[in-house]
Formats: sequence, C-alpha cells, structure tokens
Amino acid sequence: MADKIGNLAKNTSYFTLALIAQKLISLVYFTIYARVLGPADLGKYYFALSFTTIFSIALDLGLTNLLTREVAKDKAKAGEYLSAALGGKLLLSGLTICIIALVTKLFGYDPLVSTLIWVAALSMLADSFTTLLFGFNRAFHNLKFESINAVLAQSITLVVSLLIFRWGGGLVPLMWAQVASSFFALSYALLVIKFAWSLSLRPSFNLNYFKALLALALPFGLYAIAQRFYNYLDSVLLYQLAGDTAVGIYQIPFRAVTALQFLPIAFIASLYPALSHYWRHNHDQLVITFERAINYSLILALPLAIGVASVARPIIALFAPDFLAAVLPLQLSAFTIFFMFINYPVGSLLNACDKQAINTRHMIITAVLSIIFNLLLIPRYGVIGAISTAATSSAILFTLNWLSALGVIETKLRPIYLTFVKALLASLVMAALVYYLQNYLNIFVVVVLAALLYFFCLLLLGAIKKTDLSSILRSFKKS
Repeated sequence: MADKIGNLAKNTSYFTLALIAQKLISLVYFTIYARVLGPADLGKYYFALSFTTIFSIALDLGLTNLLTREVAKDKAKAGEYLSAALGGKLLLSGLTICIIALVTKLFGYDPLVSTLIWVAALSMLADSFTTLLFGFNRAFHNLKFESINAVLAQSITLVVSLLIFRWGGGLVPLMWAQVASSFFALSYALLVIKFAWSLSLRPSFNLNYFKALLALALPFGLYAIAQRFYNYLDSVLLYQLAGDTAVGIYQIPFRAVTALQFLPIAFIASLYPALSHYWRHNHDQLVITFERAINYSLILALPLAIGVASVARPIIALFAPDFLAAVLPLQLSAFTIFFMFINYPVGSLLNACDKQAINTRHMIITAVLSIIFNLLLIPRYGVIGAISTAATSSAILFTLNWLSALGVIETKLRPIYLTFVKALLASLVMAALVYYLQNYLNIFVVVVLAALLYFFCLLLLGAIKKTDLSSILRSFKKS
C-alpha cells in the first residue's frame, strides 16, 4: 500500500514538473503568436485548431479512457487491447477525414481557413494515436516517458515556429509547426510502447471484437463527444457569429484556463488508475485518496482563480494594445478556473467507480446548456457572452458531479469545507498584496511574492502541514 501511495506521489510530481515546463513553453509561443499575428489572424489559426479538435473525438469514441482503466485492472490483456484499438482507430481515421471534408465544404470557408483546417487535421490524427499509446503507459502507473514527451514536443513547436517567423512564413507554415510536434510525439510514443513495455504495434482488424470494445466505451465516448463540444464549440460559434477577431480576443482567457489545467491533469493522470484499483480492492483507501485529491484541488484552485483576476490587466499588457478588450473576459475566467479544478477529481472518481454513465449524462446536459447559452449570448455580447457561458457551465457540471459523488462514497464533508475556507482566506490576503504591489513592482516579482505569502498563510491556518511539504519533496527524490 505504501508503495502505491509513493508511486502516486512520484508520478504526480514528475508529471506536474513536465506539464509546468510544457505550459510555460506553450505560453511563450502563444504570446509570440499573439504579438506577431494580431487578433484576426490569431482567430483564424485557433479556429482551425478548435474545428479539428471537435472532430477528433470520432477517432477515439472513449476507447483511451476505457482501456486505461481495464489495463490498470488486468495488465495481461494489454497487448490484445492495443492491437484491437490500433486497428479500429485506423478505420476511424478514414471516417473522420470524410466528415471533416463534408463539413468544410458545407460551410464554404475561404481558401486560407480551409487550408489551415486540413493541415491541422494531420496534427489531429497524430495526436489521437499518441493519446491512445500514452493511455496504455498510464495504465502501467508510469508517467516518466509521457513527462519527457510533454516537454520535447512543445519545444519543437516553439523552435519551428520561431524559424518560420524568422523566414517570414505565414499562417499555413505556422500550422506545420504543430504537425511537426505531433508526429515527433507519435514517434516517441511508439518507441515507448515497443521497447519499454514490449507490446506489439501490429493492428488487428477483428471488427466484432472492436465493436464490443466500442460498446463498453460508449459512456466514455458520449462523455468525450459532449466534452469536446463543451470545450471547443465556443470558438467555432464565435467565428461563425462574431468573426475571427472575436476568436482571437477570446483565446487570451481560453488559453489562460487551458494553461493552468496542467495541475489537475497531472494529478488525475496518476490518480485515475489508483482510484480504479482502490474501487475494486480497498474502499477505505479510495475515500482517503479522494478526500486528499479534493483538498489538493481546492488549495490550488482558489489562489489561481483569484490571482488571475487580480493580475488580468498587467498580463494583457504583455501582448499588444489590440488585446485590451480581453481584460474583462480574463477576469471572468477566474470562475471557470475554480470549478474546472475541483471538478477533475470528482469526475475521475465517478469514472473509476464504474459510474461513467452518470458522468456522461452530466457532461451531455452541460454541453447542451452551453450551446444554448452561447447561441443566445454570443450574438449580443460577443466574447463576454462566450466567457460567461464557460463560467456558468463549469459551475453546473461540478454541482451535478459533486452531488452524484456523494452518493457513491461516504466522505467527511467538514474537513473539506474547512480547507475551502482556509484556502479562500489565504487567497484573499494574497490578492490584497497583489493589488497593492502591482503598481510598484514587476508583475512576475509580485506573483512570486504572492505565492510565498499564500503558502505561508496556509501553514499559519493549518490548511497544509510541514509533513505534507516534506512528502511532496520526498516524491521528487524517488525514481
């Protein structure tokens, strides 16, 4: 048991470090994109990525989440599952390309946008297979290889992008930077699966077996479809209803939210297989692990949400004067950040406990409401309407999942509520410091001082203990 807890901490620590590096690199090249391209071209670029990302779900249909769970339970079947999944995804790839071609022609996008979509589709195909392969890697409770890939792939995007700007390239060459990064990641993942885990990469085309897997993955697939629409349809609708400049402005708060996702994603990547194991073998440890995950999420979510709202204006100043309209949307994104963080462990618990149908139902409800809100608000309020919809939808999704999670396991609510209050108080003290110092010091210096004050307040209030910090530091020393 101690080994499993230590492995969870080790995986979380290393993957968190990797995702911090990955997000910092992506923030650098996104800032460069924004400053060089401006809102309109930035909007075209990210519209194409959002468009293809929505359709990428047709390549997976929930298989990766299902197989990560099943291989974590029975590793002897990993090779059988992988061969079937590879064969099925090759067939689904052709279907997905046909769907993209049909929709692109139906909407009659201009030649530049159409070209961007097709180049982005190549990146989408590679990313889908990479995600599947690293899903198997996660099932073996090892995130070291994925951590290395997270940094290297983003570094390739940055370097190739800089070279393209150096040579005066436009939007289409810039999209090829994403393709280069995606195919590097796929090549790396193939090598890991082949040589680290000795699994065969030969696809099998047993349609009956693949159909059986799809049937089991249906709740995950429906969830993923709803999630993609929920996360990316807003950019597509903004492009259709408000134009490419609105999409470019919207990318500032949207990228802020996604950039901060590395923390819950890193934790859940390691937490989900552990919860799946505990659900079958140790319910007491399941409750303990879940409660720790919620507390961890609260301690991180509140300062990040309040902090983003506090430093929105100086952060926008890093881009260009054309992006000043993104200040209020970035401040409103604080609500999305908070509910997004605390929903990750709750949704992961439901999936791990074979309650994915509940999780799926809630995501579908949220996605439908999100589409309705966007259609009502974007024509009138533009970017503000889209960001308000995102905040409201994230709150709805968390509320539905939280109420269901309380029916799955018996958890002690009082310690969780106390952690929330203590983290909120510490975050407000931190925000006061940010508000006072941001006019006198460099914003990055202010952020560092604010973070130190926040953790000092947490220690003072007893939200975290010295033993917790020692445990985290020890996890980095283990290999």
